[in-house]
Amino acid sequence: VIFADNVVNAGETAIAFSDLVATAYTHRVQLWSDGFYKTPGLSWDKDTLTGNPFYYFAYGAAVSEVVLDTLTGEWKLLRADLLHDAGQSLNPAIDIGQIEGGFIQGMGWLTTEELCWNEQGLLTTHAPSTYKIPASNDCPPVFNTSLFNGENPAETVLKSKAVGEPPLLLGFSVYFALRDAVANARADRQHGLYVAPASCEAMLKAMH
Repeated sequence: VIFADNVVNAGETAIAFSDLVATAYTHRVQLWSDGFYKTPGLSWDKDTLTGNPFYYFAYGAAVSEVVLDTLTGEWKLLRADLLHDAGQSLNPAIDIGQIEGGFIQGMGWLTTEELCWNEQGLLTTHAPSTYKIPASNDCPPVFNTSLFNGENPAETVLKSKAVGEPPLLLGFSVYFALRDAVANARADRQHGLYVAPASCEAMLKAMH
Protein backbone atom coordinates (compact mmCIF):
# COMPACT_ATOMS: atom_id res chain seq x y z
CA VAL A 1 0.00 0.00 0.00
CA ILE A 2 1.42 3.36 -1.07
CA PHE A 3 0.19 6.76 0.10
CA ALA A 4 1.19 9.56 -2.29
CA ASP A 5 -0.36 12.84 -3.45
CA ASN A 6 -3.55 12.22 -1.43
CA VAL A 7 -4.10 8.94 -3.27
CA VAL A 8 -3.95 5.44 -1.81
CA ASN A 9 -2.52 2.83 -4.18
CA ALA A 10 -2.87 -0.90 -3.51
CA GLY A 11 -1.77 -3.07 -6.41
CA GLU A 12 -3.84 -2.04 -9.42
CA THR A 13 -6.37 -0.16 -7.30
CA ALA A 14 -6.15 3.58 -6.65
CA ILE A 15 -8.56 5.61 -4.53
CA ALA A 16 -8.52 9.15 -3.23
CA PHE A 17 -7.54 9.30 0.41
CA SER A 18 -10.68 11.28 1.30
CA ASP A 19 -12.88 8.67 -0.40
CA LEU A 20 -11.10 5.87 1.46
CA VAL A 21 -11.68 7.59 4.79
CA ALA A 22 -15.34 8.25 3.97
CA THR A 23 -15.89 4.63 2.89
CA ALA A 24 -14.22 3.30 6.03
CA TYR A 25 -16.34 5.61 8.19
CA THR A 26 -19.65 4.58 6.61
CA HIS A 27 -18.68 0.91 6.97
CA ARG A 28 -17.57 1.39 10.60
CA VAL A 29 -13.98 0.37 9.88
CA GLN A 30 -11.49 1.77 12.37
CA LEU A 31 -8.49 3.48 10.79
CA TRP A 32 -6.28 3.78 13.82
CA SER A 33 -4.55 1.49 16.25
CA ASP A 34 -3.08 1.89 19.70
CA GLY A 35 -0.41 0.40 21.87
CA PHE A 36 1.65 0.91 24.98
CA TYR A 37 5.07 2.47 25.36
CA LYS A 38 7.45 0.78 27.76
CA THR A 39 10.09 3.16 29.09
CA PRO A 40 13.47 1.43 28.78
CA GLY A 41 15.94 0.93 31.59
CA LEU A 42 13.52 1.07 34.52
CA SER A 43 13.78 -1.18 37.56
CA TRP A 44 12.77 -0.99 41.20
CA ASP A 45 13.04 -3.37 44.15
CA LYS A 46 10.48 -2.33 46.76
CA ASP A 47 12.13 -4.50 49.42
CA THR A 48 15.64 -3.09 49.11
CA LEU A 49 14.53 0.31 47.78
CA THR A 50 17.09 0.10 45.02
CA GLY A 51 16.90 0.50 41.28
CA ASN A 52 16.14 3.15 38.72
CA PRO A 53 12.43 4.04 38.86
CA PHE A 54 12.66 7.07 36.56
CA TYR A 55 14.11 7.48 33.08
CA TYR A 56 15.19 11.07 33.67
CA PHE A 57 14.58 14.07 35.91
CA ALA A 58 13.37 17.54 34.95
CA TYR A 59 14.79 20.25 37.18
CA GLY A 60 13.49 23.74 37.85
CA ALA A 61 13.82 26.76 40.10
CA ALA A 62 11.58 29.72 40.88
CA VAL A 63 11.70 32.92 42.90
CA SER A 64 8.50 34.82 43.68
CA GLU A 65 7.78 38.21 45.23
CA VAL A 66 4.42 38.89 46.91
CA VAL A 67 2.71 41.74 48.74
CA LEU A 68 0.34 40.97 51.63
CA ASP A 69 -2.50 43.05 53.07
CA THR A 70 -2.27 42.43 56.82
CA LEU A 71 -5.84 43.68 57.41
CA THR A 72 -7.65 41.44 54.92
CA GLY A 73 -5.27 38.56 54.21
CA GLU A 74 -5.41 39.38 50.51
CA TRP A 75 -2.18 39.19 48.55
CA LYS A 76 -0.81 39.73 45.08
CA LEU A 77 2.05 38.20 43.15
CA LEU A 78 4.31 41.02 42.01
CA ARG A 79 7.07 39.11 40.26
CA ALA A 80 8.10 35.59 39.33
CA ASP A 81 11.37 34.39 37.83
CA LEU A 82 11.30 30.82 36.53
CA LEU A 83 13.98 28.50 35.20
CA HIS A 84 13.06 25.04 33.88
CA ASP A 85 15.06 22.19 32.44
CA ALA A 86 13.28 21.20 29.21
CA GLY A 87 16.26 19.33 27.79
CA GLN A 88 16.64 20.16 24.11
CA SER A 89 13.45 22.14 23.65
CA LEU A 90 11.52 21.18 20.51
CA ASN A 91 9.61 24.48 20.50
CA PRO A 92 10.79 27.08 23.05
CA ALA A 93 7.71 29.27 22.62
CA ILE A 94 5.34 26.41 23.41
CA ASP A 95 7.53 25.12 26.24
CA ILE A 96 7.72 28.54 27.91
CA GLY A 97 3.93 28.82 27.68
CA GLN A 98 3.58 25.39 29.29
CA ILE A 99 5.99 26.33 32.07
CA GLU A 100 4.17 29.55 32.86
CA GLY A 101 0.80 27.82 32.74
CA GLY A 102 1.98 25.04 35.04
CA PHE A 103 3.40 27.61 37.46
CA ILE A 104 0.11 29.53 37.64
CA GLN A 105 -1.83 26.28 38.05
CA GLY A 106 0.47 25.29 40.91
CA MET A 107 -0.03 28.71 42.48
CA GLY A 108 -3.79 28.17 42.40
CA TRP A 109 -3.45 24.68 43.86
CA LEU A 110 -1.50 26.07 46.82
CA THR A 111 -3.40 29.31 47.43
CA THR A 112 -7.05 29.26 46.34
CA GLU A 113 -8.31 25.79 45.39
CA GLU A 114 -9.66 24.81 48.78
CA LEU A 115 -11.32 21.45 49.46
CA CYS A 116 -14.44 21.72 51.61
CA TRP A 117 -16.75 18.92 52.75
CA ASN A 118 -20.24 19.21 54.22
CA GLU A 119 -21.55 17.34 57.27
CA GLN A 120 -22.47 14.36 55.10
CA GLY A 121 -18.89 14.06 53.86
CA LEU A 122 -19.72 15.35 50.38
CA LEU A 123 -17.06 17.43 48.64
CA THR A 124 -18.71 20.78 47.97
CA THR A 125 -15.81 22.38 46.11
CA HIS A 126 -15.62 19.90 43.27
CA ALA A 127 -15.12 22.13 40.24
CA PRO A 128 -14.02 25.63 39.19
CA SER A 129 -17.63 26.69 39.70
CA THR A 130 -17.23 26.11 43.45
CA TYR A 131 -13.61 27.11 44.06
CA LYS A 132 -11.45 29.92 42.75
CA ILE A 133 -8.84 29.29 40.09
CA PRO A 134 -6.24 31.83 38.95
CA ALA A 135 -7.21 34.12 36.10
CA SER A 136 -5.09 36.13 33.70
CA ASN A 137 -5.03 39.10 36.08
CA ASP A 138 -3.41 36.87 38.71
CA CYS A 139 -0.27 36.58 36.58
CA PRO A 140 2.51 38.78 37.93
CA PRO A 141 3.24 42.06 36.11
CA VAL A 142 6.89 40.98 35.99
CA PHE A 143 7.05 37.42 34.68
CA ASN A 144 10.43 36.10 33.53
CA THR A 145 10.75 32.54 32.24
CA SER A 146 13.92 30.92 30.92
CA LEU A 147 14.85 27.49 29.64
CA PHE A 148 17.88 25.85 31.25
CA ASN A 149 20.67 25.52 28.72
CA GLY A 150 22.17 22.15 29.54
CA GLU A 151 22.69 18.73 28.02
CA ASN A 152 20.20 15.92 28.49
CA PRO A 153 22.05 12.59 28.81
CA ALA A 154 18.85 10.53 28.58
CA GLU A 155 17.84 9.12 25.20
CA THR A 156 14.50 10.90 25.12
CA VAL A 157 12.64 12.08 22.01
CA LEU A 158 15.15 14.39 20.31
CA LYS A 159 16.71 14.97 23.76
CA SER A 160 13.61 16.83 25.01
CA LYS A 161 12.09 16.71 28.50
CA ALA A 162 8.61 17.11 29.95
CA VAL A 163 7.24 20.62 30.43
CA GLY A 164 3.61 19.80 31.26
CA GLU A 165 3.47 18.63 34.87
CA PRO A 166 6.93 19.39 36.39
CA PRO A 167 6.49 23.22 36.37
CA LEU A 168 3.42 22.79 38.59
CA LEU A 169 5.80 22.46 41.54
CA LEU A 170 7.35 25.85 40.83
CA GLY A 171 4.18 27.28 42.37
CA PHE A 172 5.64 26.39 45.77
CA SER A 173 7.78 29.53 45.47
CA VAL A 174 4.60 31.62 45.83
CA TYR A 175 3.48 29.64 48.86
CA PHE A 176 6.84 30.02 50.60
CA ALA A 177 6.95 33.72 49.73
CA LEU A 178 3.58 34.04 51.48
CA ARG A 179 4.96 32.18 54.50
CA ASP A 180 7.82 34.66 54.67
CA ALA A 181 5.37 37.56 54.34
CA VAL A 182 3.34 36.18 57.26
CA ALA A 183 6.51 35.84 59.35
CA ASN A 184 7.40 39.46 58.63
CA ALA A 185 3.91 40.56 59.66
CA ARG A 186 3.99 38.69 62.98
CA ALA A 187 5.50 40.23 66.10
CA ASP A 188 7.37 37.00 66.88
CA ARG A 189 8.61 36.64 63.28
CA GLN A 190 7.48 33.01 63.23
CA HIS A 191 6.04 31.17 60.24
CA GLY A 192 2.41 30.91 61.22
CA LEU A 193 1.26 29.50 57.89
CA TYR A 194 1.25 25.70 58.00
CA VAL A 195 -1.71 24.83 55.77
CA ALA A 196 -2.44 24.84 52.08
CA PRO A 197 -4.15 26.32 50.27
CA ALA A 198 -3.06 29.69 51.67
CA SER A 199 -6.48 31.30 51.35
CA CYS A 200 -7.15 34.82 52.63
CA GLU A 201 -8.78 33.29 55.71
CA ALA A 202 -5.74 31.09 56.32
CA MET A 203 -3.44 34.08 55.91
CA LEU A 204 -5.38 36.09 58.50
CA LYS A 205 -5.31 33.22 60.98
CA ALA A 206 -1.59 32.78 60.42
CA MET A 207 -0.87 36.44 61.17
CA HIS A 208 -2.86 36.63 64.40
